[in-house]
Amino acid sequence: MTQKKLKDLDFVDLYVCIEGDEPPHYSTSVAVKGVTKYPNITLDAEYSEDVEQLIQHIFSFRYADISMINYDGVRLRTATIATANGQKWVALRKVKDLPPAIDTLGFPPNLLPHLKKLGRRSGLILLCGATGQGKTTTCCSLLNDYMENYGGIAFTIEDPVEYNLAGRRGENGYCYQVEVHEDHEWAEMLQRSLRCHPKYIFIGEVCTPDAANQLLRAATSGHLVIATVHAGSLQEGLEGLLQLAEQVIGHRAQQLLASSLSAVIYQTLGELGLATSSILVDLGTQGPAIRNLIRENRIGQIVSFIDKQHAILSQGTDPSVKV
Repeated sequence: MTQKKLKDLDFVDLYVCIEGDEPPHYSTSVAVKGVTKYPNITLDAEYSEDVEQLIQHIFSFRYADISMINYDGVRLRTATIATANGQKWVALRKVKDLPPAIDTLGFPPNLLPHLKKLGRRSGLILLCGATGQGKTTTCCSLLNDYMENYGGIAFTIEDPVEYNLAGRRGENGYCYQVEVHEDHEWAEMLQRSLRCHPKYIFIGEVCTPDAANQLLRAATSGHLVIATVHAGSLQEGLEGLLQLAEQVIGHRAQQLLASSLSAVIYQTLGELGLATSSILVDLGTQGPAIRNLIRENRIGQIVSFIDKQHAILSQGTDPSVKV
C-alpha cells in the first residue's frame, strides 16, 4: 500500500486519537453553490504511517501544554481534548505561513480603502468577536498590508504566533514576533516592545488590566496598535477594554481610549465567509461626538453612529475627515 503524507492533505482541521483506538478524521472546506461547507472525513489508511510519526512527535513534548507544533514543514495549531469515555484526542489546525491579502477576506469594497490607509497613522484598531471568528487573520492581514505599503518596524505579541510575519516584509517593512504564555507577560512584553521603537504593535489578545493599560498608552504615544478582544458585540469590546484598563488607571482609561481609537470592528464568520456586522472606521466628521461618548462612558450610544457611517460608506463618500 502506497503511503501518503499529511502535508499533502488538503485539510482545515485534523483530529487524531492519541489514547484510544478511534481512527483519525479531518475537515476540509468545500464550496457548494457559493456556500462554504466543512465536511468531516475519515482519514484514508494510506496516511497511517505518517499519523503514527505525528503521534510520536506529539508524545515527544511529554504532554506539555503545547499550542503550536511544526511537523514535516507544516505549522499546526494544537488543542488537546480529553473525552468522557477516557480517550485523548489532539485537534490540529493547519496554519499558513502568510495571512491572506486583506482584499480577499470579504470586507465591503468601499470600506477597504479606509482600512488600508489607517496604516499611515497612529492610534488603536480594535477587533472584537468570539473565538474562532477570524480576528487574528484580519489583524495579521492588515499588519502585513501596512508593512508592505508603508514600511516600518512591527512587533507582534501572541499566544501562539499564528502566521509567520517575521523578517522583511515588502521593501521597507520588518517584523519581530514573540510568544507569551503567562498572563503577566502580555504587559511586560508590550512595554519591552516599545524599546524597539515600532511603528506597529499587534497584541493577539487583551486579557489583563496591565496589558490594557500599556496598550492604550502605546496607542496615544505615536504607535499604531492592532489588538483583539473577546466580546459579543462592538460595544461589549469597547466596554471590556475600558473595564480592564480602569483597574489600573481609573477614569484616565476613558480619555486614552477616546483619544486613540481609529477603528473598531465586530467580526463574525458566516457560511459565506466574513460578516462584519458592526464597524466604525476613521470616525470621520462624527469623531468628536463619538469621542465624547467614550469620555463620558456612554458606549452604548455609539451604536447609532454605526448606521450613519454605513450609510455614508454605501454612498461612496469619504468619512475620514481628520478629527
